[in-house]
Amino acid sequence: MFFLGKNGGELSMIKNNYLLIFLVILHISIITLSNILVSIPIEIYGLKITWAAFSFPLVVVATDLTIRLLGKSTAQKTITFSFPFAIISSILILYLEENPLSVSLRIGIASGTAYAIGILIDIYAFQFIREKYASWWIAPAFSTIISNIIDSYTFFFAAFYDSDDQYMAINWIEIAGTQTLLKIIIGLTFFLPAYGILLNFFMNKLNKNRSE
Repeated sequence: MFFLGKNGGELSMIKNNYLLIFLVILHISIITLSNILVSIPIEIYGLKITWAAFSFPLVVVATDLTIRLLGKSTAQKTITFSFPFAIISSILILYLEENPLSVSLRIGIASGTAYAIGILIDIYAFQFIREKYASWWIAPAFSTIISNIIDSYTFFFAAFYDSDDQYMAINWIEIAGTQTLLKIIIGLTFFLPAYGILLNFFMNKLNKNRSE
């Protein structure tokens, strides 16, 4: 992608492999952090949410940038490699924080499942919308809304329905709703402009490398 010719193709493959490793590490880090933060409930103006609402939208931004710059195949590979490690790391960290094993297992597995479903839908929604509309912001905006709704409700149901965490077991529906809304607002207000800035930066960099 970055160079022409045989040697250029080899260098391009090496760079893409390094980028894939970086993306996998980024996804695992954000998911693990979000799983730690999701066990910390807070209230804002009477609305019950968790701190994870402020971290997980970064995954959607990273995924949409990956699709735009490297294609759907690379984004799918990122999910394939991230999925098992994200579950394992989340379970270990939650358990080491003295959460009950049953809670740690449920949150870890629920997070991995919701992540995979939400991001796969994000990939296909992003690609479909991008092919229909030329404006750079339409695809990431709609995919942010769609993926966050599916991810949030899938996760909270799988993690906290009738769980040992009594507070979350009672309030998961309300928290899922308010967290979904907040994640969408955060995504559209802060991460969508960040996506535009990063997209412009990387596109200019790629175009410069192609011309060299």
